[in-house]
Amino acid sequence: MKQFFLTMGGVFAGLVMFFVFLPIAALTLIIATAHPAPTPQNSILTLDLRERLPDQASRSPFAFLSGHSLSVTEIAQTLRAAETDPHVKALLVRLPEGGMAPAAADEVRAALRHFSKSGKMVIAHSQGLYPSGFVSAAYMVGASADQFWMQPKASLQAVGVSSETMFFKRFFDRYGLKADFEQRYEYKNAVNPYLHDDFTPAHREATLGYMTAIYASELGLAAQDRKQDPSKLRATLEAGPYDAETAKSLGLIDKVGDVTEAEASLKGLVSDGEAHMLDFASYHPPKAAPADAKIAIINAEGDIITGSGGAKGFGGAESIYSDEIASAFHQAIEDKAVKAIVFRVSSPGGSDTASEEIGAAVKAAKAAGKPVIVSMGTYAASGGYWISASASEIIADPTTLTGSIGVFGGKLALGPALARFGIDTRETTVGSDYAAAFGSGHGFTPSQRAALSSWMDHIYEAFIKEVSDGRKLPLARVRELAKGRVWTGVQAKERGLVDQLGGFDLALAEARRLAKIAPDEAVSLEDLPSARSPFASFGQGARASLAFGRAALVLGQRLDDPRVQTLIQQLDHATRSPRDTTVLAPEY
Repeated sequence: MKQFFLTMGGVFAGLVMFFVFLPIAALTLIIATAHPAPTPQNSILTLDLRERLPDQASRSPFAFLSGHSLSVTEIAQTLRAAETDPHVKALLVRLPEGGMAPAAADEVRAALRHFSKSGKMVIAHSQGLYPSGFVSAAYMVGASADQFWMQPKASLQAVGVSSETMFFKRFFDRYGLKADFEQRYEYKNAVNPYLHDDFTPAHREATLGYMTAIYASELGLAAQDRKQDPSKLRATLEAGPYDAETAKSLGLIDKVGDVTEAEASLKGLVSDGEAHMLDFASYHPPKAAPADAKIAIINAEGDIITGSGGAKGFGGAESIYSDEIASAFHQAIEDKAVKAIVFRVSSPGGSDTASEEIGAAVKAAKAAGKPVIVSMGTYAASGGYWISASASEIIADPTTLTGSIGVFGGKLALGPALARFGIDTRETTVGSDYAAAFGSGHGFTPSQRAALSSWMDHIYEAFIKEVSDGRKLPLARVRELAKGRVWTGVQAKERGLVDQLGGFDLALAEARRLAKIAPDEAVSLEDLPSARSPFASFGQGARASLAFGRAALVLGQRLDDPRVQTLIQQLDHATRSPRDTTVLAPEY
């Protein structure tokens, strides 16, 4: 009985939170967004890059519950609008202490440079740069500012880039796990850590290839912005680490001081009177008047999966739902005011059928006379490249990771490992031998492997043809490139996989050009798919909450029953994402 009341108390508290506090918070946010506070005179925007930096803004109406972070595209668009806002005088950027996603750093750097060229001061402030991922990307962003400050006693350790891969083969062998996978082809190395105990030659070649290219690009741009010789800057950085004072004496930064000193310096530069520090997320640029012509912005970030998203919308990882994105394309096709589409893609891949559905929508938009310009973000690899290949034009950042034209599929066979603990798996199968192919008890039989191999070959050939047709490349040339290798934007352009190097701004300019919209003609940008309605999310959540409440009434008194515990565990297992299971279907 005690457990019952505890359970019901939790259910009641959850329902109160869902139906009372969340609506109030959502309505408050909507009202605040609809009537933003005016921007004070002599405002200095403060952009904090120490927080998570997604490629695109979340469409969830409840993103604030999980800590809304500014996105790369939001930063680029907001800074472009702030350039012409007379109330905004300067920008202070807080740099991360570790690395940044290289393509995100490319976009932020370009936005800072453009903002600075409008005549407004940019100061970047660092509390230290330490070896973590692509720390050289964070240094590159700092180097793009008019002044690069570092906190006293902080350390500049942008001495190179390093990555670490954990290989599980010997662990699997020891405990009886069998990784049974096929790849198309040698560079499709996502499952190599399960199959080997070290890098294969192809895996090492591909990893060093893109790391070297990214590092060279970042240091080249940093040297350009600091007006130094690239080889000299590289040698100086790699001879580190340095304390802030030494970094200043070597010309790696401009000034040493804490963030309050940097703020005071900016205030003195922009105004003789009072200046205001304004958080970037709180700044709302003046709204432009509606225009007759529109460019649709279709945002796609995350894994590519089938479906429309369901009741998801309370934060967490973003996904690209094929029905949702295809519907957005058809909405843009039907809107006569939409003259072109910018398709922003940041995805490592996903389902082949979901990718095919989105690719077909891209082709439908082109057939309707609406150019589609892909703007690649952090990565547009595997399925991310599939959905991009048929666009009118593809634009990538210099360090975007793209390509990876290939497929892998297979499973982890757990049977021998479980048997050591007295757990035996037994199959019962009706129909073809392939019906049990993805059972976890054993590896593939010869006939199952042959069927899996044929399936992967079929999808691989479809991928090859999609790239060949979309990029107008001979099939033989695509086969040379399509062995699963990842390329940077620079490398992909050299191989004909992308058309131009640049960011979101260039994609918008190309959309205007291809749609024959004059440079001085007003145009409205329309984000698609639209942000999810909070009220629709409430409705979906309400159904889930009521179902849970009914279940609690039945199970509340029996939670100590082992049969109930087993049922709950089975339900939990059944509702997990397919990516959490031991079965891995082909990935792209």
